[in-house]
Amino acid sequence: MKGSRYEGPFDTRASEWIGDMAVWHQKNDPDNSEQRERMFRNLHKVIRDELTPRQKQMVEMYFFQHKNIPAIAKELGVNRSTVSRTLNRGMGRIQKYLKYSL
Repeated sequence: MKGSRYEGPFDTRASEWIGDMAVWHQKNDPDNSEQRERMFRNLHKVIRDELTPRQKQMVEMYFFQHKNIPAIAKELGVNRSTVSRTLNRGMGRIQKYLKYSL
């Protein structure tokens, strides 16, 4: 660890941190289907209930529709920086709530 930033295989600042959590659970608990289901159920609850409508829209486009930031920006008629900031805020909220479901 350098400073306060974790530099391991599960970088919480990377956009893939949700996948990293799932991989960590798979490697550390081979029979973790119950925990994984709870995590994904909570993930969908957080997206549905805790994100703003714009955050929800962009998170769904980015993660579930597999669109990149420029494509989302073009489709919604906003700047790429707006998409990036909105995704970062949404991911921060998701992370805040999901850390309690593990």
